Amino acid sequence: MESADPVRSTTFPYISDATLRDSAHMAGVEFTTDDAARISGLLAGVGVDLVEVGIISGAGSPDADLISAVHNEVGPERSLSLVMVRDRDQVAGALAEAGRLGCRSIMLSIPTSARHAELKLASSSLGYLKTLAKSAIHQAKDLGFHVTFSGEDAARTDVERLNDYVAAGFAAGADRFRLAETVATLRPQDCAELVAGLVAIDGAEIEMHSHNMLGMAVANSFAAFDAGATWISTTVGGIGERGGNSPLAEVLCTLRAAYGNTRHDLSLLTELTQEAIRRGGFGSAFMPGPTTRHAYAYELLGQLLHPEAYETTPAEVVGNARSLRVRSRLSPALVEFALDGQEPAVDADLFCAWLGTHQEQHGKPLLDRDSIRALAREYAALNLVTGGR
Repeated sequence: MESADPVRSTTFPYISDATLRDSAHMAGVEFTTDDAARISGLLAGVGVDLVEVGIISGAGSPDADLISAVHNEVGPERSLSLVMVRDRDQVAGALAEAGRLGCRSIMLSIPTSARHAELKLASSSLGYLKTLAKSAIHQAKDLGFHVTFSGEDAARTDVERLNDYVAAGFAAGADRFRLAETVATLRPQDCAELVAGLVAIDGAEIEMHSHNMLGMAVANSFAAFDAGATWISTTVGGIGERGGNSPLAEVLCTLRAAYGNTRHDLSLLTELTQEAIRRGGFGSAFMPGPTTRHAYAYELLGQLLHPEAYETTPAEVVGNARSLRVRSRLSPALVEFALDGQEPAVDADLFCAWLGTHQEQHGKPLLDRDSIRALAREYAALNLVTGGR
């Protein structure tokens, strides 16, 4: 699968599934190691080529147990973990952690659009972007990883900027590029044109990672494949942030019906989907799309503070709304957002630590803004009575 010489024909696309990454990092979703093992085992049974699990940003990854569970179930050679790229030192720490966890394949997540680069790298400079990407790729290849590098928000990246960046990445030794339609904007014909330009780059191997806010994730995935992409990224049931991702079942059924591909075991798809949705706590009413109640996001604070950076169509336009819902992935910045303007004021760092302990003790209930504010009042009253002891 991830070897240099795949034994099967590349007439059909390889399929990667990011359910255990895109879902596990959405607010309100907490997969256990048992969940990860069960879901990844079914994915392997279906015939998915690569199971994506976990996000690694530095030492002591909170996803270590999930990554180990998937490695134990399907093997590290059939697994991939996402490594955040924000600066050289941070990347070095993250790669060391990936090595400690036994990862063999990684995906370097790098923002490419000027807007996302400005927000996440504090610079929209193409020169800086290329330097950072090449450094991360060199570090990863020197450590023996199979390296995919991404273009976060690639669909809205200037085409010349994107092509220049991708060419630099492959020249640095990367094995694959993931075109991330982080914010859904592409029509199938746009996607095909964009991918055709990337495929023409020397040494390019392209993966399509599409979001479904406009309902065209499957269409865009196959437009990319027809234009020369060799990988399609999916999630079980389409679950994922911003309206979901390309749903695995629809992609595999399209491969069978439109392309005559019978390599995958579709008989497991219903069981797989039911397991993933049940274990993710979505309930039977889960569905993707712009009007869903479940448009989760692992970049929750960024999307609440900068919705224009993530949304093609604002939630309000379709009669929807943004809300804060979180279980355990808390941060002082997220707490400050929730408590903005509330009295009495509390120290965000101290309250965040207290809140994390409170969640562990009470089974990690789902928190919205009102419940965080209520707990802050409880914390303030307790702190006043005990003098902070």
